[in-house]
Amino acid sequence: MRVDLNADLGEGYGPWRMGDDAALLDLLTSANVACGGHAGDADTMVETLELARARGVVVGAHPGYADPAGFGRRVIPMTARGIERMVATQIGTLMGAAALAGVRVSYVKAHGALANLAADEVDVAQAVARAVAAVSRDLGLLAISGTALEPAGRGCGLRVFSEVFADRAYLPNGRLVPRSQPGAVIEDADAAVARLIGFVQTGRMPVLDGLPIALAADSICVHGDSPHAVAMARAVRQGLIGAGVTLAPFIG
Repeated sequence: MRVDLNADLGEGYGPWRMGDDAALLDLLTSANVACGGHAGDADTMVETLELARARGVVVGAHPGYADPAGFGRRVIPMTARGIERMVATQIGTLMGAAALAGVRVSYVKAHGALANLAADEVDVAQAVARAVAAVSRDLGLLAISGTALEPAGRGCGLRVFSEVFADRAYLPNGRLVPRSQPGAVIEDADAAVARLIGFVQTGRMPVLDGLPIALAADSICVHGDSPHAVAMARAVRQGLIGAGVTLAPFIG
């Protein structure tokens, strides 16, 4: 099997940094870079993109609600048109930073509450997809596996790729366990690796309080804001390679 390994990066401001992006970029094949909404500023974006370019890591835009205080993990009431404009503008912001850094933005992955809402709300999913298509149909769309964002993207003529999470627990309906619930975040790297190896071998993801469910995966995400992100990414990378999985970007 061939799969991508990604993480959310560039989620700092000024001199403050969230996580160790440089160390993570040594382990990843793709990087989702914050676009100044839930996190990120001009310096952080350009510096993160330069680090990714130096390591040959493929770059994607990571737009989210403009809610730094909530880190984009709170739903901000907006119309579908407002979401479309917000996402398109954030993608454009990162593309401008990428031009300075000498790297190309290849795909888009929605962040946090926006991604979770787009998983179930068709109008939100379509707004995100329209925004990506309006900026460029050459951009891929990375979507949570089995959610409304996948058909919305295809309906806009985009190349759509599916994602699963190394460090998040799943519900029987294929959605992520809310962070407010116990067991939502998997911190044990050995447990995360064992679960992923079982998934890539069977195509079925273990869930809380139910039987494993079928999901597709072009990419696996490790959350870069976790205090154990580097150790988790290293364990996942080594575990997958040890199981015969080839790590490679899902898009060029």
